[in-house]
Amino acid sequence: MKVLVTGGAGFIGSALVRHIINNTSNHVVNVDKLTYAGCIDNLANCNVSDRYDFYHTDICNKDELQDIFTKENPDAVIHLAAESHVDRSIQNPRAFLDTNVIGTYNLLEVTKQHLQHSNKHSFRFIHVSTDEVFGSLGETGLFSETSRYKPNSPYSASKAASDHLVRAWHKTYDIPIITTNCSNNYGPYQFPEKLIPLTIMHAIQGKPIPVYGNGLQVRDWLYVDDHVDGIMTVLGHGGVGETYNIGGFNEQTNISVVKTICTLLDTAIEDKPQGIKHFEQLIQHVTDRLGHDTRYAIDATKMETELHWKPKETFQSGLDKTVQWYLNNLDWVKNKQF
Repeated sequence: MKVLVTGGAGFIGSALVRHIINNTSNHVVNVDKLTYAGCIDNLANCNVSDRYDFYHTDICNKDELQDIFTKENPDAVIHLAAESHVDRSIQNPRAFLDTNVIGTYNLLEVTKQHLQHSNKHSFRFIHVSTDEVFGSLGETGLFSETSRYKPNSPYSASKAASDHLVRAWHKTYDIPIITTNCSNNYGPYQFPEKLIPLTIMHAIQGKPIPVYGNGLQVRDWLYVDDHVDGIMTVLGHGGVGETYNIGGFNEQTNISVVKTICTLLDTAIEDKPQGIKHFEQLIQHVTDRLGHDTRYAIDATKMETELHWKPKETFQSGLDKTVQWYLNNLDWVKNKQF
């Protein structure tokens, strides 16, 4: 199988590409714009494979996408390319509309034309989305595949729009799509603007660790390799037109996540920044994010019962691996602007 991956140099995308190259016999065509969050170094080991091709292309460029499809003739698309940071979406919503909405439209249109000429009955279009499209939960309840869409940020609204486009192109044009909605990912190679790598990097540099509001916002945390395994399970066994929630069964408050990281770093780092005995001293509560959702939590029962998938990592085991990776790969982050 030849799999075209959009956003394959990003955090989740690069984990997916590495998995396909290292664990399958499939060919990967990676299409990535290489924004600030995309890093070709994430795929250094893949570049030597004859089953890997890279195109430095923006999915907003429909003509270039068309040329890639014509040349590569993919058997599947896994669509991960997206602007994804809520804070940036508040500051500059337009970039999120361009990539997440218009880019998805372009990809669907090129896929539609591709299928009209390729006659590939087994073709699949996997659209990777987020639980944030469902808005905010109260103290109880879980997001299911039938939860009402109630996005509260420009980011989640743009992803919700892309979900609706994908569904419409399936219903109207018979594109064989499958949508996944995942919870918060974490793990190696995540750009250090997100909570977990930001906390790690600020701590080891002796900088204040910012926590929005009271820090009691709840997220379900999913280790990135578990997410990748879930995506590949959907690609291989998911039903066309179906939606699957991929979650980690790991609800944690933001402040709990930050304190757990500080505890891990206290043990791992003997030579702490000057004046720091325990890294929790660096925690600093800051003004809450505009429109900040209180709680996300995913019900991944459908993945478990229908596709026999469940995450392998607990939050603690995944966090242990993540913290150690950043401590072992400081050169990877030293030139990142965050």
